[in-house]
Order: sequence, then structure tokens, then C-alpha cells
Amino acid sequence: MGTVTDALERAARRAGARIVKGAEVTAVDPGGRVAYTHGGEERTAHGAWVLAGVAPWALERLCPGACPGPRPEGAQVKINLVLRRLPALHDPAVPPSAAFAGTLHVNEAYTQLDRAHAAARDGRVPEPLPCEAYCHSLTDPTILSPELAASGAHTLTVFGLQVPGAAAPDQADAWRRRLERAVLGSLRSVLAEPVEDLLLTDAAGRPCIETRTTLDLEQTLGMPGGHIFHGDLAWPFLDDGAPRDTPARRWGVATEHPRVLLCGAGAVRGGGVSGIGGHNAAMAVLAGA
Repeated sequence: MGTVTDALERAARRAGARIVKGAEVTAVDPGGRVAYTHGGEERTAHGAWVLAGVAPWALERLCPGACPGPRPEGAQVKINLVLRRLPALHDPAVPPSAAFAGTLHVNEAYTQLDRAHAAARDGRVPEPLPCEAYCHSLTDPTILSPELAASGAHTLTVFGLQVPGAAAPDQADAWRRRLERAVLGSLRSVLAEPVEDLLLTDAAGRPCIETRTTLDLEQTLGMPGGHIFHGDLAWPFLDDGAPRDTPARRWGVATEHPRVLLCGAGAVRGGGVSGIGGHNAAMAVLAGA
């Protein structure tokens, strides 16, 4: 994704775009004026259109007089690991390179997901916690240094699902450790060895494991409630009878303000990391929105 982002940046700069980093938007006027702070100074930008990549709930809070609906609440935890090799599975007939080549689903049968959802609704961490693992370095070894790749090392990303609401900020560390144990314990149910025993260490001797909760995402990325899809997902099509009298509505990027469009995961068909929301917002602008 970094390569894609770099290519988008180069294309934008060639087209004359000015990219401002480290800025915080403080208000969005429906007429096309955006107020922001940068370098400790208050500034403004103006445009014929405002394309917002933030969550719809966050955008509503930035628009004057808006009444945001229910605040989104994420329900996941993510763990990143760097391993000296992939772990063996309980089933010796399945080589690790095959098991982790796509998405490894763990404790995600329908009945398990249903029980986990009920537990999370009650504020309990499900046992076992449904999770799924991805090994990006199997698909793209270049994300590791040549030396690490040659040694047999791999990255592993594990998502824990059906996680109850975030803990209070003063309990963030304990909550993060608890969820980490729950995810690794669930993953262990299909492994022949603890994945913790395979962790590489960094230059300071610390295990290469990183756990990010919904509270972490909210504090570092500004995602309301740490919801990775910016809000609950909807069907990726316009409902029968939904207004489609403007390009913005047909492309699923309209807001209540004609000159303000959604271009992030909160747009219709915008969930995930596909970039479809940005594409559709651009198409709506080209068609006159």
C-alpha cells in the first residue's frame, strides 16, 4: 500500500496539487472553505469541492450546525509480529507457507462468531476470540530487508474480531495486554508451537510484537471509536428508491452539503482499503457532482 500511496502522491504533485502534512482540520464550511491549523497557525483553504476522507461522523462534527448521529465504535484488535520463521500447524499435512498464503481463519465458524458477538455485546472478551492471520511477506518479500528475507523471517498480522468496547484511557495498557493474550491464545489453538517463541527482537532486545486497540487507533489516527471502516458497513449498492438525481448520489459519495463529498471508507462502496471511495468521489466531481 505504501507503493500505491507514493504513486498517488507523485501523480497529484504532477497535476499541481499542494500537499500539506501535519495539519489539523478544525472546520468545514459547506460553501467550500476549510479551516485548519498548521505549524501553530490558523489557516484556511478554499475550493469548489471539499472531498473528505474522514469518517462521516467526524465530518458532521466539523460542519457548522450539524448534529452527528451515534458515534462509531470499532470491534477489533490488531497484532503485528515479526517471526524468525512461520509456526508449524497442528495438522502436519498443511505446510505453514500454504496455511498463511491467504487468510487463515481461526475460531470463525458461524456458531463461534455468533457466541463471540453475544459475549462482546455483554462486555466480555470472547473465549475463544475469533481471529484471522495474514502473512504479507509471503506475498511481497520486499517488505523485509534482503537479509531478513533470506533468513526465513516473516511478518504476521492477526486481527481479533468481536472485541467489546474500548477500555478507559487509564486502563489502556492492561486492556491491550489482555486482548493480546486473547488473540495469541486463540491462534495457538491451530498451531503446534507458541508463536511467541518465534518472535525476533529489536536492537534493544524487545520482542517484535505490536498490539493496537480501537483506543490506540482513535488517539493516533483520529478514527472515531477506532472503527476501521469509519462506521458500520452497508450494502455496496443504492437501495431501491434512494435518490440518484446527482452524480454524487449515484456514486454514493453525497453528504447533506452538495459541495462536500465523502471519499473515504464511510462512502457507499467505500469500506476497506480499496480506494473505491476516492475514485467515486473523483468521478462525481468530474461529472459535476
